Amino acid sequence: MTMRLRPLSVQLRLALLGSTMMLAAPLAAWAADAPQNTDAGQTANAPAATPSPGTTKNNQSTTELGKITVTAQSRTQEMQQVPIALQIVTAKDIASVTATDISQMQYFVPGLVVTTSQPTQPGYTLRGITTEDFGIGTEPAVGVYVDGVYADRTGGSMLAFNDIQRIEVLKGPQGTLFGRNAAGGAISIVTNEPSDKFEGDATLRYGNYGERYAYGLVNIPLNKDMALRVSAYDNQSDGWIKDQATGQRYGDNGDWGTRAVFRWNITPDTRMLLSWDHEKLNQAPQAAIGLVPLSDFTLRQPSGLVLPPFPAEPSTYLNPLNAPLYNDAVGADERRRFDGVTLTLDHNFAWGSLTSTTAWRNFDTFNLEDSDGTANIDTYLATANIEHNNAFSQEFKLAGSNDLLDWVTGVSWYSEQARQGNQVDVTTDSIDTLAVNTGAQTGTPTGTLFHYFQSMLDAYNLPYTLLGDPWTEQINNNGNYKSYAAFGDVIWHLSDKLDLTTGARFTHDERDFSWFNIPRQAPQLDNTLSQLQQAGILDMAAAMAGIPTSALLSAFQSNEIFTASGGAPVNTLVSAHNTWNDFSPRAVLSYKFTQDVMAYFSVAKGYKAGGYESLDIGSHFAPEKVWNYEAGIKTVLPEYNLLFNGSVYYYRYYNLQEQVLNPNVTGQPGSNGTGIPYYTTSVSNEEAKGVDLEAQWQPVEPLKFNANVAYISQRYLQSTAPDGTVLNGQPTGNPLWSATAGMAYTVHNVANGNVVFNFQYGFRSKTRCNGESEIQGTCQTSPNFQVGTAQRHANARLDWQTPDQRWDVGLFVNNVFNERYIGITNLTTTVFGTPWAVIDPPRTYGAELRVKF
Repeated sequence: MTMRLRPLSVQLRLALLGSTMMLAAPLAAWAADAPQNTDAGQTANAPAATPSPGTTKNNQSTTELGKITVTAQSRTQEMQQVPIALQIVTAKDIASVTATDISQMQYFVPGLVVTTSQPTQPGYTLRGITTEDFGIGTEPAVGVYVDGVYADRTGGSMLAFNDIQRIEVLKGPQGTLFGRNAAGGAISIVTNEPSDKFEGDATLRYGNYGERYAYGLVNIPLNKDMALRVSAYDNQSDGWIKDQATGQRYGDNGDWGTRAVFRWNITPDTRMLLSWDHEKLNQAPQAAIGLVPLSDFTLRQPSGLVLPPFPAEPSTYLNPLNAPLYNDAVGADERRRFDGVTLTLDHNFAWGSLTSTTAWRNFDTFNLEDSDGTANIDTYLATANIEHNNAFSQEFKLAGSNDLLDWVTGVSWYSEQARQGNQVDVTTDSIDTLAVNTGAQTGTPTGTLFHYFQSMLDAYNLPYTLLGDPWTEQINNNGNYKSYAAFGDVIWHLSDKLDLTTGARFTHDERDFSWFNIPRQAPQLDNTLSQLQQAGILDMAAAMAGIPTSALLSAFQSNEIFTASGGAPVNTLVSAHNTWNDFSPRAVLSYKFTQDVMAYFSVAKGYKAGGYESLDIGSHFAPEKVWNYEAGIKTVLPEYNLLFNGSVYYYRYYNLQEQVLNPNVTGQPGSNGTGIPYYTTSVSNEEAKGVDLEAQWQPVEPLKFNANVAYISQRYLQSTAPDGTVLNGQPTGNPLWSATAGMAYTVHNVANGNVVFNFQYGFRSKTRCNGESEIQGTCQTSPNFQVGTAQRHANARLDWQTPDQRWDVGLFVNNVFNERYIGITNLTTTVFGTPWAVIDPPRTYGAELRVKF
């Protein structure tokens, strides 16, 4: 459903602007009273101020606060000069928490949430905006970019860190400069370029649960104009949870990759960068921990099935933190192969510069996992997501500046071909369980199909079996997408202190999408049916059941999960074609009270292309759109070694696409008649208001503190859950608060080196439950354990470094307090009575050796 946009009232805009000025005024006055040595270059060279008793000022560290260079606005600027709420994660920050990918930084970037249990299917949330969809029909609303190139879809968006310089987390819509899939924000990963000196870096890390990590880097100047930089990593571990039946370990790491970058200064004004990234991941899928006591599986039902109690009783659920793991998915595996090539050409003119970025990305992923949390063949369910993706992009960008304005403009083209297979594996036994528990009409006295006719075969001692045979159903999707865009952004210098930024992007999207529901695949069963038919036994069994042989054969051969009655015609190709156009503007007014204090007010629109539901034949969604109103302040107080940034914002989001579980209860709204739950995409309109705060303080040279706080109050304006529950006015589930605080302390001259202690602590308040939270597994479901509670995570690290930092020996502990959190999946609760859970990894620790040369 397409909703008409409603911009905020003038009164609310004025209120937001007023709040910014109120926030800015006292800090401006504070800065005005301080000594006015504001020029960055002069400050760096000026004599150090006389320190207060008991303190030691470090003038260089003072000027480093806020001096990080970023490219958040497609320009090279200092962080504090960018009128956007952003958090910078440096290479040092990454090393301090021993992170190997972006998911391990999430607790230390308030407002950012990355679902981590499946690296080939991650979900990103920023300021409450998320699209946790593993289908190729929709895309994330939070874009991930590596060196300015969009990381195509979730399957290739969460790669391991490899030679990272910094990460820029930009909050709020970034569509004007980044593109259509940054409506909720952007995560911009910037890697290191080849330098003109020979250098190398090697890291070895060992830890509990068999962790083995190795990293190597070498930078080689080939001549005065060329350099090559090559890095590689290998990240392995044995896993932290073991299957009690098979001994297989889950929660392991199995990932390695390499990166190579070649730089050629073709002329003094022309530079070429050519990079190649390669990764291979192969590890166990997420562990599905069953919540139903195993003793409940000992009683065989009159139908012949061995089933847990149905419906499931939450008061008997096991606590997944100490429950045994039993997963029996055949072929369980999660793997990915990724390749990416980027060619960047820069040329400087007297009036500006031209940059051409050409990129190709290709990946294949396979993720097959246990989806019932048991090792019981009568409730056997495994699901697989299989993807192939090939994408090509081209961007041309012109940029320049003078005393009056700073501008950037460009055009881009993006093409993607994607294939996906949504696979469900069951057994003939579990199909009978579906029939019994959902009340499907089988026409037999026991309500089963295979067990009933098996009993007939057994009664005559016939050497055939219809039980225990694998049964697979699959819907295949194909997507062919093209996107064209033109953009421009200008910073108008209205005075020495006042800037006006105006920008816009026009986007044209073309999308072709198809669905193909494959007839069920059960070769062992088909072989048995063929033998029974040839022997005339099938005719005899049909006659005894009082039904035609053709009807009995059809019952054995028809789809039971992706059925025609569920709106998915079998063996029929269904196609769709859509085009969308969008105009996304932004305007920012910024004022510098001093060189170190700036306030800003911005209005920006974000856009995400429309899409399709992978399992809902013929469906499509309108594009997502958001209007964000924001006011903020950025300040550095050099005399106090203090940096403080803050912002307040309000947004309205339209047609937000969220992945939710449809319980699909027959007879209730939203049911497709099969009674089998499935994940689908729900569309809603939302609003939110929030605050972001950041502080860095270095009271003395060896000690540094950091803190970030995010507050967001988010609710549904208009939303109806798949089961018909109206959620209007209710919270979306996003926690009100998230925060991080940390410190780093250096002790000099210890064993001819320096000892550095780093501690980082992250916090999220409890989930704000709504009418759908229990079904979605995000709030309390059982008295035996807690879901949706406040979350805490702490990492600590102790290093001894030589003064030149060429040698570094470190000890680390991640998840210091061993905090474990639970997520519930109700996919099989209403059909098998087998809810299951995933839990966060336990505390890990180890030692690390790093050598630079």
